[in-house]
Amino acid sequence: METHHPPSLSAQFKRWLKRKIPLLIMLMLITILVAVFFWPRIVITIESGQAGILFKRFGGTEIDRVYEEGLHIFNPLDTVYLYEMRKQVAYHDFDVISNKGLTVHLSLAIRYSPERELLGILHQRIGPDYLTRVILPQIESVMRKSLGNYTPEQIYTNESGLLTNAILAALEEVGRNYVEVEDIIIRSISLPDKIVAAIEEKLKQEEFMKSYEFRLQTAQKEAERLKVEAQGLKEYHMLVNDSLTEAVLRHKGIEATQEIAKSANSKVILIGGGKDGLPIILNPDASPPQTTQATPNKPLNAPAAKQSHTQPARTTP
Repeated sequence: METHHPPSLSAQFKRWLKRKIPLLIMLMLITILVAVFFWPRIVITIESGQAGILFKRFGGTEIDRVYEEGLHIFNPLDTVYLYEMRKQVAYHDFDVISNKGLTVHLSLAIRYSPERELLGILHQRIGPDYLTRVILPQIESVMRKSLGNYTPEQIYTNESGLLTNAILAALEEVGRNYVEVEDIIIRSISLPDKIVAAIEEKLKQEEFMKSYEFRLQTAQKEAERLKVEAQGLKEYHMLVNDSLTEAVLRHKGIEATQEIAKSANSKVILIGGGKDGLPIILNPDASPPQTTQATPNKPLNAPAAKQSHTQPARTTP
């Protein structure tokens, strides 16, 4: 009588596997499809200049951790929010109503970035669209409030640095919301054409008045200089007049006569006049005078008349 031995475990497994192969193939296909579908949520690459904040489906936002650049693996049920950490620039235009009811159009360029240490709190309380939720509305509100108390002319000319003060106030206000606004640049200020023309004309007139006042001051200083110069000349002539005595004038006359006598002229005749004035006859070309004796007809002290090369010289008696 033959006995039947029970099949081994391996044979039983092979028979079971043969029966379950279709089901196993279906499960593998489903697994692959799920992995492919959730792959972008499982394997996430944080690019250069970015940072990530994780929101757990069953735990909430991780505010104490910021995921840096590189490759990370996450639970597909969780969500990772990426933030640009580089400096960014936003352009914004808005209108300001002046205290006279006129419209002033401002065009701004805002340079900003989120604060890395507070990125989790920023995401939890404000969100990724913090630019339109916080930065632009607060800057616009502060600048409207600061500039609304001034006239268009004061805003257009930045009187007393009012635009600078408004920008500083806006920077301080925005900085309280976990973002860093580095600078606010005013690209342009637009006013109605008639207002601009009136302001420019007024500025031209003010510059003309300043130049006219400068010319008046220059003329006044020049008049004072001429007055001082005239006073100095007057005092000089008074001193000279007091010092010109008869003896000094006679001495100066003798010096002048000697200088003329040394000139290159062949003969020079000077006729003196005035008190004690005698004819003076100088001949620089003549030889030194010789000692002569007086004759009855010609005294020694009588002035001798000398002749020139062309015609005789005459003296007055």
